[in-house]
Amino acid sequence: MEDSCIEAFHELKSKRHVNTVIYRLSNNLETVIPDFKGNLTHDELLQALPAAETRFVVYDLVFATTDGTRKEKIVLISWCPEATEIEQRIEHSTSRNTLRNLLDGFQAYVQATDLSDLEYEELVSRTS
Repeated sequence: MEDSCIEAFHELKSKRHVNTVIYRLSNNLETVIPDFKGNLTHDELLQALPAAETRFVVYDLVFATTDGTRKEKIVLISWCPEATEIEQRIEHSTSRNTLRNLLDGFQAYVQATDLSDLEYEELVSRTS
């Protein structure tokens, strides 16, 4: 895994105008590399996820609790859609634990194989 992966995560944690970091496997499937760093709405995040490739996403989820309190949680998402080729699925699975250990400070972890797993209300319920 490249150092730039950890640097991008720290930038998100420090709230420097970044709420989303998307990582992907390199072309040779040997390492995880940053693919996108910036601000995305929830809908834009869903649109950014490819239908047949894996991704890891660190997302600063902002939501209100039932009593109206504003909450914020950094969520690590493992995106592995059903249409992904088996070799990429295996490497994604192998990289997942490494990434989870290196990115210190996320507050929730979500595995997703379909966009319905990442609908806003679903994410809030999985992280609350």
